[in-house]
Amino acid sequence: MAAQVQTVLAADPFSGALFVFRGKRGDMVKILAWDGSGLCLFAKRLEQGKFVWPPIVAGRLQLTPAQLALLIEGIDWRRTVAPTPATPPETV
Repeated sequence: MAAQVQTVLAADPFSGALFVFRGKRGDMVKILAWDGSGLCLFAKRLEQGKFVWPPIVAGRLQLTPAQLALLIEGIDWRRTVAPTPATPPETV
């Protein structure tokens, strides 16, 4: 997987970034991470359903921490509703 990160994505697998790979059926995800002493590989397979991915732009996909958390939990990020932003207090 580290070789795929280097050749296909032209990225450094030892940069500290997380690299997330999807299985063909969409029910498995693998995450490659460098922790400073070695590469860690995390895998998760859903018993039911599929992981829902944000759209891919320019051959890559960048996830926010919130999107990654929803992805790992198997939650459909398209159905979550963002809270309305709070309005700042006004001076009277």
